[in-house]
Amino acid sequence: MDFPAELKRLVARVELGLDQLVPAATTRPARLHEAMRYSLQAGGKRLRPVLVLAAHELHAAARMRNPGSAPREPRVPDPLPAAVAVECLHTYSLIHDDLPCMDNDDLRRGRPTAHRQFDEATALLAGDALLTHAFALLAEAYAPDPALAHALIRELAEAAGSRRLIGGQMADLLAEKQARATDDDLEFIHLNKTAAMIEAALVMGGLTGGADAPSLATLRRIGRHLGLAFQIVDDILDATADSATLGKTAGKDAKADKTTFVKLHGLADSRRLAREHSDTARATIADLPGDREFLLALVDSMAARSN
Repeated sequence: MDFPAELKRLVARVELGLDQLVPAATTRPARLHEAMRYSLQAGGKRLRPVLVLAAHELHAAARMRNPGSAPREPRVPDPLPAAVAVECLHTYSLIHDDLPCMDNDDLRRGRPTAHRQFDEATALLAGDALLTHAFALLAEAYAPDPALAHALIRELAEAAGSRRLIGGQMADLLAEKQARATDDDLEFIHLNKTAAMIEAALVMGGLTGGADAPSLATLRRIGRHLGLAFQIVDDILDATADSATLGKTAGKDAKADKTTFVKLHGLADSRRLAREHSDTARATIADLPGDREFLLALVDSMAARSN
């Protein structure tokens, strides 16, 4: 497998989906929809929607090879609306994370943040609109299969709610300048603020691909470890890379005295922890059916960012 070419193919599919499944910038009120698309189309790694597509393709291929007793080839839903919904929700979280009342950042994905490019109120509403669009998209795109629509909406809602993504963000704010933050505090923040959406992306891809319950549980375990590895690497890069490399303001975690893996464990141990979680994700991928080469290569490429 040519990993760069395969990644490029999946990212291109995501970009096309974002253009097709999000209201045009000229939709009234144009300023709101322009701000939504400004943040969505700023680039980025597209990790989460790529994971949706990759998990879908893995399980859909296995399903097509083993249709069971069905008299005809099973219908496999299109995973692209689910991938776009995940990216819409992720981008909403970034817009809100950058606001002056949160991290107060000026740079995201190499460009001015939404509230700097437009204004604070427009950025807030653009985030709100992307959040609600994600669920509307799932409800509409998967309406022919109500059980699948319900499962996808439930998965994304749980990952994004007060006990996961938003709860992790709240705990992150509370931990700023907290002298006695513990490993448990740190794990709670990033299992929810970061890993929850990576888990959801993999599970949603599995759901559209027809994965069975054991495979969905395996995808969730992979997402947990992949999410923690991803966050640890981000903490390392915030402490070691420059803003041009990151596409966002470097060193802001230390400036805000945030509770990070680097703050609690130092660089050497943080790199070790990132490797351990990456290794566990790789080992767990072996439990999935079919050709797992792309997912394995993706884990390796993420881990390499910290070296």
